[in-house]
Amino acid sequence: MSQPNSLRELSGLGQQPGKLRDSALIMIDLQNTYRHGVMQLEGVEQAVREAAQLLAMARDLKVPVIHIRHDSGPGTPYDVSAEIGQISSEVAPIAGEAVITKHYPNAFVQTDLEAQLRALGITNLTLAGFMTHMCINSTAHGGFNLGFAPTIVASATATRALVGANGLVVSAQDVHNGALAATRDLYAAVADDIAQVA
Repeated sequence: MSQPNSLRELSGLGQQPGKLRDSALIMIDLQNTYRHGVMQLEGVEQAVREAAQLLAMARDLKVPVIHIRHDSGPGTPYDVSAEIGQISSEVAPIAGEAVITKHYPNAFVQTDLEAQLRALGITNLTLAGFMTHMCINSTAHGGFNLGFAPTIVASATATRALVGANGLVVSAQDVHNGALAATRDLYAAVADDIAQVA
């Protein structure tokens, strides 16, 4: 008999991704910030396309959709009053979909995200957006610690290369994979693509 190889399995949570039909879709920082300029991510266009398909699925299923946007103020890549900080047109909110503005990587910090989800009676969360190692992971961790059950859709996320403390560059793909592996150990299930949450 094989031994559990993750804290999720040791805790009895398992690795099965949650289904979108039983969740709220949380669209995190799908802003133009990440499509061009200093914060452009590797694989961003494919991730936006995947997120758009996921959003269309959620709308067809009539599950709650909450859009999160990051605001760091005028002159930054996260200026929500400028084109650079706008939610990308392919995944822009429509009437009836909530938009929450955050100022920290964890979308639960100093926002009413938790209150909105509690009011809806939602426990399961499907997460998509940017960046995998930052706001996606931070929100997954934050949600788990509040008793929610997050699932990250890997194909609808992306990130960038980072420089380690030793000066070595860690590729965007390795950052992405490592971030998902670390969060998958306990805080969230990870779906490879949107088909796994359909």
